[in-house]
Amino acid sequence: GTMLLATVVASKDAKPGVDFLPLTVDYREKFYSAGKIPGNFFRREARPSDEEILTMRLVDRVLRPLFPSDFHAEVQVMISLISYDKECMPESLAGLAASAAIAITDIPFNGPMSEVTVARIDGKLLVNPSMENLAKADLNIMVGATKDSIVMVEGEMDEISEQEMIEAIKFAHEEIKVQVAAQERLAERVGKSLPKREYSHEDHNEEIREKVWAETFDKVYEVAKTPSAKEERHDNFQAVLEEFLSQYSEEELETVTPYAKIYFHDVEKEAMRQMILNEKIRLDGRTPETIRPIWSEVDYLPGAHGSAIFTRGETQSLTAVTLGSVKDANMVDTVAINYDQKFFLHYNFPPFSTGEARPLRGTSRREVGHGNLAQRALAKMIPTENPYTIRIVSDILESNGSSSMATVCAGT
Repeated sequence: GTMLLATVVASKDAKPGVDFLPLTVDYREKFYSAGKIPGNFFRREARPSDEEILTMRLVDRVLRPLFPSDFHAEVQVMISLISYDKECMPESLAGLAASAAIAITDIPFNGPMSEVTVARIDGKLLVNPSMENLAKADLNIMVGATKDSIVMVEGEMDEISEQEMIEAIKFAHEEIKVQVAAQERLAERVGKSLPKREYSHEDHNEEIREKVWAETFDKVYEVAKTPSAKEERHDNFQAVLEEFLSQYSEEELETVTPYAKIYFHDVEKEAMRQMILNEKIRLDGRTPETIRPIWSEVDYLPGAHGSAIFTRGETQSLTAVTLGSVKDANMVDTVAINYDQKFFLHYNFPPFSTGEARPLRGTSRREVGHGNLAQRALAKMIPTENPYTIRIVSDILESNGSSSMATVCAGT
């Protein structure tokens, strides 16, 4: 009784200057699918809920790496829940729906793929359980995979062993293989799926590539080997590139610069990798085993009910907690669920945290996703008989890796 409508549209050509995959995955739940009317003021489906955004991210995370790395045309995948049966959760089917839509087209894609939810109830593993059964589970993971390999795992569980985790992932993969085989049979019946369209979104200049590698690799290696802060290191790498480009006339630069930037990025990546493997040191001078310096302080804000500042290396979270009454609970209203959430966490990632100046466009998908990650980690620490509504807010003041884990540390 659960039905999803999935569509995909891809531009024929890439836009000039685009050197990445402009993929958009959108997932929306129609309230009519469960015979409900939206509970908001306008009584129509408005901006996506956090739950819909999290589903979009789960699908995007598996689809994105399966497109060829040199394919840069705009791709839009839209998934809608159009009928809902309480026995079958739509989030578990969104990845399958999206992949099936792509599989029957001529869009280049290294799939098909699928995603399944695995739950463990009373020691027994289940695939794609109902919402009711999921509430009883001590393990709840979403696994995305092709027939050959696992692409993504996300979930939560009450402390389990690595062996139990591997069993759950293998269990999911067996089910995914069945779903992938079904998509392959479907694609064969739809003649449009083969051959895949031809495209040329990248051109290369081997002469410039060789010159960039020969003249910059050793210099980049030296910069990487010298311990420095993120901004200083960025400036030093930039100086190496500018020195390389200075040998060309203004006319030549028009042709050379775009290629040089692409190849220089590859040089940076490989030099850092080789340095870690050969010298056993990382960019800031640490060995692979050394953690970044940590300092934290509690009760940092005099006006908040509780607060902490947590810093690890160049990542910093200022986190505050507020206690409220039952009336302050967060109302969660989706097609499948409607309840008052008494513990929730909001994560903010302002542009200044990475030294950028860009416009603020509301809460980003990434902020919703990282907030959810930290919330799930901390939710297990809240006693079930908790009389308060608890809201945690994490403001990232500086970021150089793993700000979501800084949020967990400051939040706890």
